[in-house]
Amino acid sequence: MIFTILSCKENEVDGIEIGQDLYVGQSLEQNKKLTELITQTLNKDSNALSDLTEFWCGGGAGCYDLGTVLSDIVYKMNETEFIKLASKLETEKKNSLKGLLRAGLEYGYEPGRKIEIEFPNLNKILTE
Repeated sequence: MIFTILSCKENEVDGIEIGQDLYVGQSLEQNKKLTELITQTLNKDSNALSDLTEFWCGGGAGCYDLGTVLSDIVYKMNETEFIKLASKLETEKKNSLKGLLRAGLEYGYEPGRKIEIEFPNLNKILTE
């Protein structure tokens, strides 16, 4: 039964992998919501990005995984397009997004990636 439930969940959306710690800790319903939010954000829906910044990630490594998902979205969309969405966020959500991106860049890739270097223009928008 557990295998059946896990096999219904998606661990990748349009080439963006949902990390193990985030994926395993999700219910089928949470996974469906996350995959929808990723797809909607890729389709340039700023409300979906807002919801992603507040998505329950379970704390710890699951939140690093969510940060990596968000970083992958920026890379896939390109920084300029992502800024158009992020600039519509409230200050609190911009702060959450920046924290998640920092964690995702640190955890999801080779060491040394920082938001100031990878996404310098986005970093400015999130710092204002």
